[in-house]
Amino acid sequence: MRCLCCRKETSVANNGSLMIRHVFLTGPPGVGKTTLVQKACDALVSSGQEVEGFYTEEVRVGGRRVGFDVVTLSGERGHLSRIRDMVGESHGRREYTVGQYVVNLPSFEGLALPLFKKMESRVGGVKKLFVLDEIGKMELFSQPFIKAVKQAFDCSSCTILGTIPIPKGKPLSLVEEVRIRSDVRVFTVSKENRNTILHDIVATLQECLK
Repeated sequence: MRCLCCRKETSVANNGSLMIRHVFLTGPPGVGKTTLVQKACDALVSSGQEVEGFYTEEVRVGGRRVGFDVVTLSGERGHLSRIRDMVGESHGRREYTVGQYVVNLPSFEGLALPLFKKMESRVGGVKKLFVLDEIGKMELFSQPFIKAVKQAFDCSSCTILGTIPIPKGKPLSLVEEVRIRSDVRVFTVSKENRNTILHDIVATLQECLK
Protein backbone atom coordinates (compact mmCIF):
# COMPACT_ATOMS: atom_id res chain seq x y z
CA MET A 1 0.00 0.00 0.00
CA ARG A 2 1.82 3.09 -1.25
CA CYS A 3 0.51 6.56 -0.52
CA LEU A 4 -0.38 8.26 -3.81
CA CYS A 5 0.04 11.70 -2.31
CA CYS A 6 3.31 11.14 -0.47
CA ARG A 7 6.40 13.18 -1.06
CA LYS A 8 9.87 12.65 0.35
CA GLU A 9 10.92 16.23 1.01
CA THR A 10 10.47 17.76 4.45
CA SER A 11 8.06 20.68 4.75
CA VAL A 12 9.94 23.86 5.64
CA ALA A 13 8.60 27.31 6.46
CA ASN A 14 9.73 30.42 4.59
CA ASN A 15 12.21 31.25 7.33
CA GLY A 16 13.89 27.87 6.93
CA SER A 17 12.53 26.35 10.14
CA LEU A 18 10.81 22.98 10.13
CA MET A 19 7.02 23.20 10.04
CA ILE A 20 4.76 21.41 12.48
CA ARG A 21 2.52 19.15 10.39
CA HIS A 22 0.91 16.84 12.96
CA VAL A 23 -0.45 17.09 16.52
CA PHE A 24 -0.47 14.39 19.20
CA LEU A 25 -1.85 14.33 22.72
CA THR A 26 -0.32 12.29 25.51
CA GLY A 27 -1.13 11.81 29.16
CA PRO A 28 -2.23 9.16 31.67
CA PRO A 29 -5.20 6.86 30.94
CA GLY A 30 -8.55 8.48 31.64
CA VAL A 31 -7.25 12.05 31.69
CA GLY A 32 -9.44 13.10 28.75
CA LYS A 33 -7.33 12.76 25.61
CA THR A 34 -10.10 11.23 23.51
CA THR A 35 -12.58 13.85 24.71
CA LEU A 36 -10.20 16.59 23.58
CA VAL A 37 -9.73 14.89 20.21
CA GLN A 38 -13.50 14.81 19.74
CA LYS A 39 -13.90 18.45 20.78
CA ALA A 40 -11.09 19.54 18.44
CA CYS A 41 -12.72 17.65 15.57
CA ASP A 42 -16.10 19.23 16.32
CA ALA A 43 -14.54 22.70 16.29
CA LEU A 44 -12.81 22.12 12.97
CA VAL A 45 -15.78 20.41 11.31
CA SER A 46 -17.96 23.39 12.26
CA SER A 47 -15.60 25.58 10.25
CA GLY A 48 -15.81 23.31 7.20
CA GLN A 49 -12.77 21.12 7.73
CA GLU A 50 -12.87 17.54 6.39
CA VAL A 51 -12.10 14.92 9.04
CA GLU A 52 -11.48 11.18 8.76
CA GLY A 53 -10.13 8.51 11.10
CA PHE A 54 -11.05 6.73 14.31
CA TYR A 55 -11.01 6.95 18.09
CA THR A 56 -11.21 4.33 20.84
CA GLU A 57 -14.03 4.14 23.33
CA GLU A 58 -14.43 2.23 26.57
CA VAL A 59 -17.12 -0.44 26.68
CA ARG A 60 -18.81 -0.88 30.06
CA VAL A 61 -21.37 -3.39 31.29
CA GLY A 62 -22.99 -2.71 34.64
CA GLY A 63 -20.36 -0.07 35.39
CA ARG A 64 -17.51 -2.50 34.74
CA ARG A 65 -15.10 -1.85 31.90
CA VAL A 66 -15.10 -4.93 29.70
CA GLY A 67 -13.12 -3.70 26.69
CA PHE A 68 -12.62 -1.10 24.01
CA ASP A 69 -14.24 -0.40 20.65
CA VAL A 70 -12.89 1.36 17.59
CA VAL A 71 -15.30 4.05 16.39
CA THR A 72 -14.82 5.83 13.07
CA LEU A 73 -15.62 9.50 12.62
CA SER A 74 -18.50 8.41 10.37
CA GLY A 75 -19.99 6.31 13.19
CA GLU A 76 -18.92 2.75 12.29
CA ARG A 77 -17.99 0.64 15.30
CA GLY A 78 -15.99 -2.55 15.84
CA HIS A 79 -14.38 -4.48 18.68
CA LEU A 80 -10.80 -3.65 19.59
CA SER A 81 -10.62 -5.80 22.73
CA ARG A 82 -12.66 -7.59 25.36
CA ILE A 83 -11.88 -9.14 28.73
CA ARG A 84 -11.02 -12.83 28.77
CA ASP A 85 -14.37 -14.14 30.02
CA MET A 86 -16.18 -12.45 27.10
CA VAL A 87 -13.96 -14.03 24.43
CA GLY A 88 -14.39 -17.56 23.08
CA GLU A 89 -11.67 -20.14 22.60
CA SER A 90 -8.86 -19.22 20.22
CA HIS A 91 -8.84 -22.74 18.69
CA GLY A 92 -5.15 -22.60 17.92
CA ARG A 93 -5.10 -19.05 16.55
CA ARG A 94 -2.43 -16.73 17.88
CA GLU A 95 -3.83 -14.58 20.65
CA TYR A 96 -2.78 -11.01 21.44
CA THR A 97 -3.37 -9.74 24.95
CA VAL A 98 -2.77 -6.57 26.96
CA GLY A 99 -3.36 -7.28 30.64
CA GLN A 100 -6.81 -8.80 30.99
CA TYR A 101 -7.88 -7.77 27.48
CA VAL A 102 -7.81 -9.96 24.37
CA VAL A 103 -7.23 -7.90 21.23
CA ASN A 104 -9.43 -8.56 18.19
CA LEU A 105 -6.99 -7.78 15.38
CA PRO A 106 -9.27 -8.79 12.46
CA SER A 107 -12.00 -6.46 13.74
CA PHE A 108 -9.56 -3.58 14.29
CA GLU A 109 -7.81 -3.94 10.95
CA GLY A 110 -11.09 -4.39 9.10
CA LEU A 111 -12.28 -1.01 10.35
CA ALA A 112 -9.06 1.02 10.57
CA LEU A 113 -7.05 0.05 7.49
CA PRO A 114 -9.68 1.09 4.90
CA LEU A 115 -9.60 4.58 6.43
CA PHE A 116 -5.93 4.90 5.48
CA LYS A 117 -6.64 3.73 1.93
CA LYS A 118 -9.44 6.26 1.61
CA MET A 119 -7.19 9.04 2.87
CA GLU A 120 -4.30 8.01 0.60
CA SER A 121 -6.49 8.06 -2.49
CA ARG A 122 -6.82 11.82 -2.17
CA VAL A 123 -4.46 13.78 -4.42
CA GLY A 124 -4.26 17.54 -4.08
CA GLY A 125 -7.09 19.76 -2.92
CA VAL A 126 -7.86 20.81 0.64
CA LYS A 127 -5.97 19.01 3.39
CA LYS A 128 -7.89 16.50 5.46
CA LEU A 129 -7.52 15.99 9.20
CA PHE A 130 -6.82 12.32 9.95
CA VAL A 131 -7.54 11.13 13.50
CA LEU A 132 -5.55 8.28 15.09
CA ASP A 133 -6.77 7.68 18.63
CA GLU A 134 -4.75 5.87 19.61
CA ILE A 135 -1.35 4.53 18.70
CA GLY A 136 -0.92 2.17 21.65
CA LYS A 137 -0.08 -1.39 22.66
CA MET A 138 -3.28 -2.96 21.34
CA GLU A 139 -3.12 -1.27 17.94
CA LEU A 140 0.60 -1.97 17.52
CA PHE A 141 0.07 -5.72 17.37
CA SER A 142 -0.99 -5.00 13.77
CA GLN A 143 1.96 -4.77 11.39
CA PRO A 144 -0.23 -3.41 8.54
CA PHE A 145 -1.38 -0.65 10.90
CA ILE A 146 2.22 0.27 11.75
CA LYS A 147 3.10 0.44 8.06
CA ALA A 148 0.03 2.55 7.27
CA VAL A 149 0.78 5.02 10.08
CA LYS A 150 4.35 5.53 8.90
CA GLN A 151 3.16 6.20 5.36
CA ALA A 152 0.48 8.60 6.58
CA PHE A 153 3.09 10.82 8.23
CA ASP A 154 4.61 11.56 4.82
CA CYS A 155 1.30 12.18 3.06
CA SER A 156 1.17 15.81 1.95
CA SER A 157 -2.65 15.94 1.81
CA CYS A 158 -3.34 15.26 5.49
CA THR A 159 -2.53 16.40 8.99
CA ILE A 160 -2.70 13.78 11.76
CA LEU A 161 -4.35 14.40 15.11
CA GLY A 162 -3.53 11.47 17.34
CA THR A 163 -2.94 10.23 20.85
CA ILE A 164 -0.06 8.25 22.31
CA PRO A 165 0.40 6.79 25.79
CA ILE A 166 2.82 8.24 28.32
CA PRO A 167 6.09 6.27 28.64
CA LYS A 168 5.59 3.25 30.87
CA GLY A 169 7.52 0.01 30.98
CA LYS A 170 9.12 -1.18 27.75
CA PRO A 171 9.15 1.61 25.14
CA LEU A 172 6.88 1.18 22.12
CA SER A 173 9.03 1.78 19.05
CA LEU A 174 6.47 3.62 16.91
CA VAL A 175 5.26 5.70 19.85
CA GLU A 176 8.80 6.87 20.53
CA GLU A 177 9.29 7.66 16.84
CA VAL A 178 6.19 9.84 16.93
CA ARG A 179 7.27 11.53 20.15
CA ILE A 180 10.62 12.69 18.75
CA ARG A 181 9.54 13.62 15.22
CA SER A 182 10.47 17.21 14.46
CA ASP A 183 7.25 17.79 12.50
CA VAL A 184 5.03 16.72 15.43
CA ARG A 185 3.86 18.88 18.31
CA VAL A 186 3.00 16.84 21.41
CA PHE A 187 0.60 18.26 24.00
CA THR A 188 0.73 16.68 27.45
CA VAL A 189 -2.79 16.55 28.89
CA SER A 190 -3.28 16.65 32.65
CA LYS A 191 -6.20 17.11 35.02
CA GLU A 192 -4.96 20.66 35.58
CA ASN A 193 -4.91 21.76 31.91
CA ARG A 194 -7.52 19.58 30.18
CA ASN A 195 -10.21 22.26 30.44
CA THR A 196 -8.02 25.03 29.03
CA ILE A 197 -5.76 23.37 26.45
CA LEU A 198 -8.35 22.90 23.68
CA HIS A 199 -7.84 26.39 22.20
CA ASP A 200 -4.11 25.78 21.71
CA ILE A 201 -4.73 22.36 20.15
CA VAL A 202 -7.26 23.74 17.66
CA ALA A 203 -5.07 26.76 16.81
CA THR A 204 -2.08 24.51 16.11
CA LEU A 205 -4.16 22.23 13.90
CA GLN A 206 -5.51 25.20 11.96
CA GLU A 207 -1.92 26.26 11.21
CA CYS A 208 -1.04 22.71 10.14
CA LEU A 209 -4.02 22.55 7.79
CA LYS A 210 -3.27 25.77 5.91
